[in-house]
Amino acid sequence: MKVNTLKSCVSKLVRHMGGTYAALVACAILGSAGSGAHPSLAQAAPGSPDGAIRICIVVPHFKDEYWLSVAYGLQLEAKRTGAELWTFESGGYHALARQLELLDVCRERQAEAILLGAVSANDPKILSAVASLSETIPVLALVNELRSPSLAGAVGVNWQEMGGHIGAFLFDRHPAGTEPATAVLISGPAKSGWAPLVETGLLAAIEGSAVRVVDIRRADTGLREQMREVEDALADHPEVDYVIGTAPAVEAAMGLLNGSAQADRPALVATYISHSIRRGMGNGSVLAVPFDNPILQGQLGVRMAIDATRGRTWTELVGPEIKLLVASEVPNQQISLSPAGFLPTIE
Repeated sequence: MKVNTLKSCVSKLVRHMGGTYAALVACAILGSAGSGAHPSLAQAAPGSPDGAIRICIVVPHFKDEYWLSVAYGLQLEAKRTGAELWTFESGGYHALARQLELLDVCRERQAEAILLGAVSANDPKILSAVASLSETIPVLALVNELRSPSLAGAVGVNWQEMGGHIGAFLFDRHPAGTEPATAVLISGPAKSGWAPLVETGLLAAIEGSAVRVVDIRRADTGLREQMREVEDALADHPEVDYVIGTAPAVEAAMGLLNGSAQADRPALVATYISHSIRRGMGNGSVLAVPFDNPILQGQLGVRMAIDATRGRTWTELVGPEIKLLVASEVPNQQISLSPAGFLPTIE
């Protein structure tokens, strides 16, 4: 995504962080350097001892292409700053025990900061682990909401607003008094720090419209798991007008509906971006998606982790501005995702 101004790519929440950090974020996004940069980061040149900060990254999994773009942003910023990344995947949103083990590994390897894409927003075990770790290591939430008072900060977007953008789009297409439309929603895990928020935002935004969500199904965000939910939803609701879903769900729907008569196909709307969704937007298979710039989230994560090792904390969410993309605008948009073939180095 081409970025021209701070306002165009950074949420209002970033600007609540104060002038110094806002300037830091602007410098990061624009790729500039010099007097506007945060002093501590300006000193952290690639390869310098001060830059070799050890950051442990624990994410749910890389089965979902979205996380590849987050990882690419992490890698870009680590290369620029000289930070050392240890990246771990937990194995899925149901792998709480494994994620807890990986957090112990981060401690044992003497990580200086932890970026955590939590598999649960509020499981007592993960909250306890974060509280314990944060006594000696700053822990920051990455992408997924984590309801812990022990966090040094959180990078991401408001997932309820992500759902709200979709709902507003549908409301405009089907205002009150127009012909009724139905939708199925294929969502993520119920205990995750994003899926319930998307659902809440979406349902609130379509209230009073002619759109009705007739079914909500939830699963881990691997392609196979999401495909099963799409198949079942379409079997139960063959006349549905919309399939709204996670990136893997919509990817699965594109494959399942390929070859169907255009008049018989439900329209597809994704709840977040991926490479497959970008392709679907380009060929008109996907109507719309809210874009939250996962690469930039990764870049901000590394920057915040470095600052956290120097005592910085944040009380508000820091992240990009959400932008709704619609298929008719895609030729004029630059949707920045990780390069084709990119795979992160996993421990």
